[in-house]
Amino acid sequence: MAILNKNINAEYKAAEKTFWQGRKSNPDIENQYWHQEIKIIDVEKDIINTDFAILGYVCDEGVRRNRGRIGASEGPRAIRERLAKLPVHFEDKLIADVGDIVCIDDDMEACQILFSKHISELLKNKIFPIAIGGGHDMAYAHFMGIWNSIKKTEKNKIGIINFDAHFDLRPVEKKANSGTPFNQILTEFKDVVSYFAIGIQQQSNTKELFKIAKKKSVEFVINYDCESSSAEINILKNKLNKFMNNVDYLYVTIDMDGFSSAYAPGVSAPSPLGFTPYFVFKMLSFILETKKVISFDIAELNPTLDRDNLTANLAAKIIDFVVINTKMDTT
Repeated sequence: MAILNKNINAEYKAAEKTFWQGRKSNPDIENQYWHQEIKIIDVEKDIINTDFAILGYVCDEGVRRNRGRIGASEGPRAIRERLAKLPVHFEDKLIADVGDIVCIDDDMEACQILFSKHISELLKNKIFPIAIGGGHDMAYAHFMGIWNSIKKTEKNKIGIINFDAHFDLRPVEKKANSGTPFNQILTEFKDVVSYFAIGIQQQSNTKELFKIAKKKSVEFVINYDCESSSAEINILKNKLNKFMNNVDYLYVTIDMDGFSSAYAPGVSAPSPLGFTPYFVFKMLSFILETKKVISFDIAELNPTLDRDNLTANLAAKIIDFVVINTKMDTT
């Protein structure tokens, strides 16, 4: 899966086994932990034979441009280190770490181009990407990779489901940033994309952003409606059903700042008013049942601001949950 990047000002960095360390288990029994199960692959040298591929987006530039607290570029490393220690509870699924796309010279746009190429190649090879960031500007690159892999097919309507405190619908003024990705996507691909945001906080979005959301027909639920009660869950499921029935594929993205800071203190913009992990797990299970989800990512984990690895542990457990609950296409 070698991707020529000689003219792209970004770096592909191969996966490292040093990130995948953990408790040893009896060698006479099957693998017990992620660090034993994961395959380490250099996509410039190796043939990929896997069901899921973890790809890092090592970039802080979008957060810096958005005047956030930098440190999310350390997110991919922290997630791998926590994921390595989790026990394995899935069967007949192959998982690989295929390395990182690294931003150099603050050239976020080049990093996005190279990242999108890797996402596209994974999908073309029928591999489910699990991307880990990095700022949420990763979403624009991730979407471009998805679009480039399906744009010539008959089914090409993509639904984006974003668990987030923010719309990330800011207009691009001078340069794009971590607050602009979904505005960019909806502006450039309005005929083939739909956007549903879950967990929007009124205190974290201006009136202008709500106006943009309305103008671009964005569906959303605010954080107060993201409770774990049966009534709230059923209302949201009904809304999501209508949304998901009108698209061919789903791209699911989670910004860690959508969680309450009690669960996710290690983010650029923490808030005590976010949703709980239990709510997200319930909704992810429901969304994955559609078998329309073809790609997934986690953004905005900032290990430099984390406490006792709470946020990194949560991100790792979300990835584990996605792998366990994703039904593989056997056709």
